[in-house]
Amino acid sequence: MFDWLVVGAGFAGSVLAERIASQRDERVLVIDKRPHVGGNAYDRYDEAGILIHQYGPHIFHTNSEAIFDYLSQFTRWRPYEHRVLAEVDGMLAPIPINLTTVNRLFGLALDSEGLARWLAERAEPRAEIRTSEDVVVSAIGRELYEKFFKGYTRKQWGVDPSELDKSVTARVPTRTNTDDRYFTDAYQYMPQHGYTRLFERMLAHPNIKVMLQTDFEEARKEIAFRRLIYTGPIDEFFDFRFGKLPYRSLQFRHATLDQSWLQPVAVVNYPQTQAYTRITEYKHLTGQRHEKTSITYEFPSDVGDPYYPVPRAENMALYKKYERLALVQPDVWFVGRLATYRYYNMDQVVGQALATFRRICQDIPVKKTPGLRPPVAAK
Repeated sequence: MFDWLVVGAGFAGSVLAERIASQRDERVLVIDKRPHVGGNAYDRYDEAGILIHQYGPHIFHTNSEAIFDYLSQFTRWRPYEHRVLAEVDGMLAPIPINLTTVNRLFGLALDSEGLARWLAERAEPRAEIRTSEDVVVSAIGRELYEKFFKGYTRKQWGVDPSELDKSVTARVPTRTNTDDRYFTDAYQYMPQHGYTRLFERMLAHPNIKVMLQTDFEEARKEIAFRRLIYTGPIDEFFDFRFGKLPYRSLQFRHATLDQSWLQPVAVVNYPQTQAYTRITEYKHLTGQRHEKTSITYEFPSDVGDPYYPVPRAENMALYKKYERLALVQPDVWFVGRLATYRYYNMDQVVGQALATFRRICQDIPVKKTPGLRPPVAAK
């Protein structure tokens, strides 16, 4: 008999398993259908000995000191500020769009004030901002929208930006200075020895048992447990009672090149050309030194494992039907991107899991004296 069954060994499930095991001294079984822990953040050494991210680049960034300190128990960190270039009109330019981007593409010599005026002249104000197209066109005009956002978004999501919720493109700001960092969070780091090692440390508690390549439907019939934490697709949990929720998937093509470097930054986007959306070169992320370099091409797809909930009004309405069922499930907690049908960054998933643990402790008092686990690594 386990006190808890946790479905999914990604951030949501692993954080909750660790907290329950270490702070409540209760027995936890973590299962995952994949042959590894870490969910989509899983990384591994390829045949060349280069550390790659199996499911595309995962960049840790947060403004939360509490989340950073929590994860610091399980890893040391490598400082890393993420930079992205987009190939536009045959040139590489920073994305998010900034002063350098506009000056380079249009052969200008604007300063910050000049760029603000230049963008304002091209902006097409909207009475109401509803879609991803509205967000961009109302802020920077149609020309930059066409160059950077329209083609990339259509590849990424399979629909036009005018058919997507405003949240998709609102995540990418426009800057009037030369700051070319993709993120501006206070804490920007990569796990020094990779994400997989972080997860292995997180789950290395005597109260936690991990079973991989394990199907939830089979496990729930064979294994005795008192309470359940579910991080998989919420529609699948309810046997698609109201129909399937749309998700966008990704296909990855990994390659190792017989050269030291391919590109000047970790990620280059391709909004105008190519079938893939971007190329990632991992040595930029990890700081690893190697005579060769390993890269990944990303191809968005409607087929494959669910990665991104598709943010459209009709999809959220469908999710709400499943959410109403979830809210009345006894002793079941739904946590994470797939279980709550929302796009979260890694730190947001960790924050959601920690908040869920606090609610669990409020609802279910601890009956035993918790065995507190000391930090296993310094910051």
